Amino acid sequence: MDFSYIVSGFAVGILVGLTGVGGGSLMTPLLTLMFGIHPSVAVGTDLAFASITKTAGTFGHRYRGTIRWQIVKLLCIGALPAAVLATLSLKYFGGLNQEIGQIIRYSIAGSVMLTVVALIFRGKMRNWLARNPEKQLQGRSLTIATILAGALLGTLVTISSIGAGAIGATLLVLLYPHLPPAEIAGTDIAYAVPLTAIAAFGHWWLGSINWGLLLMLLLGSVPGITIGSLVARAVPEKILRGLLATTLTVVAVKLVY
Repeated sequence: MDFSYIVSGFAVGILVGLTGVGGGSLMTPLLTLMFGIHPSVAVGTDLAFASITKTAGTFGHRYRGTIRWQIVKLLCIGALPAAVLATLSLKYFGGLNQEIGQIIRYSIAGSVMLTVVALIFRGKMRNWLARNPEKQLQGRSLTIATILAGALLGTLVTISSIGAGAIGATLLVLLYPHLPPAEIAGTDIAYAVPLTAIAAFGHWWLGSINWGLLLMLLLGSVPGITIGSLVARAVPEKILRGLLATTLTVVAVKLVY
């Protein structure tokens, strides 16, 4: 079974390296559906996994100067308190009981579908904003919208471990359409580090992290992400995103039914 976890981590790592989509959209449903792990434990373990891998990614983006720290700050103002409140809610309602486990399962399915929408329509959203510059938020409205986006992401990530990848990047595209793709990616990864760390700590407090499983996933994912990143240029992005969107849709349906 341990070897299966390593293989799963490797496969998810390759897909993350190829597409840039956050591992939570892939790893959490995989752990829940294939291995039958309780949804809350799958979420907690994946959050610990994400906090480690995203920390490594942040160092690279900081070195290249592709992080907008002011935006990171605004996102964290919304995301971190939301993560704490979501953790306290899970504690109050019982994150490991059967009913809450089912709710978490549905929230994972919903977050996966949001990821699919983000994958398919991100380019169209950016093009629409480019054609309608008057619709773009400015000043105080943009600041408030960024904080609210952070609060939404903080809640989603803590409950489902999904949201800090494709969904977060899509919200950044909508709010800051003039940012280059590299700065979208760097900013999205940077704010997710404290968010996933706090959410992971909350799940550790709840007792919903499997540390042995986490180690196996890391053993597989680190070489997988490296290989996926190296061969990403050789695979057409449109085909990859289409296949990924189809796969995630099937996953979301199976999570519900």
